Amino acid sequence: MNKPTLVLVHGLVGSLRYFDPQPRLPGVVVEAPDLLGYGANRDVAQAELTLAAQAEHVAECLRNLGAAPAWLLGHSMGGAIAMLLADRHPELIAGIINVEGNFTLQDAFWSGRIARMTAGAWAERYRAMQADVPGWLRDCNIEPTPRRMAYARVILEHQPAATLQAMSRAIVAETGSESYAECVQRVVRHVNERGLPLHLLAGEKSAAGWDVPDFVRSAATSYAVQPGVGHVMMLEDPEAFCGIVQGMLADPSAAHEG
Repeated sequence: MNKPTLVLVHGLVGSLRYFDPQPRLPGVVVEAPDLLGYGANRDVAQAELTLAAQAEHVAECLRNLGAAPAWLLGHSMGGAIAMLLADRHPELIAGIINVEGNFTLQDAFWSGRIARMTAGAWAERYRAMQADVPGWLRDCNIEPTPRRMAYARVILEHQPAATLQAMSRAIVAETGSESYAECVQRVVRHVNERGLPLHLLAGEKSAAGWDVPDFVRSAATSYAVQPGVGHVMMLEDPEAFCGIVQGMLADPSAAHEG
């Protein structure tokens, strides 16, 4: 039996390689590509940094892997990218795990603040975050253990401040649009009519703030809450996170839980 391929689509700060997911997901082929503007792709022009462009970039990554249809796991901003990709290229998608992804403009809590700042003010703020990793984690309501600080340093160095601001502005513009709302509705119809697995995963500390439309939650294959963690749950407790994801992949038609 072929192993399923799981493509991790990172959020505003990336990538999702930092917590070493492959050995924690036995029996799964894990890929974690850099989005445009991040890591190896950090030199992409800011004008090209949109959610729609990111969706096409991930689609091209899937084609190059030759593993389609594949599972998509999208965290935060990556959840919105996963929905756009599933709408545009359903033939590439075996299932979606949406991890506190942006369904509405209300989910743009951090990116909305970044988008409103001047470039200079944001660059200065970002340098301060990089210089005070324990402080940044505490601001995120995360206890700064040595492992978490090591993870945080990796993700904070993975992209320039300009990429984060460009993508923050894209999140605000695109997830607040009527076309994105229609995209989500079409994907949910695909879930209902064709049985596309759609799993929702939240952190216990942040679940109440996740704006999941009722029609999305009622259609979802499952809704899981990872105990004791917040929005960046894979940084706080990667073992528990991967255990939940493993269960979703192993039983994609699980009964709705919430």
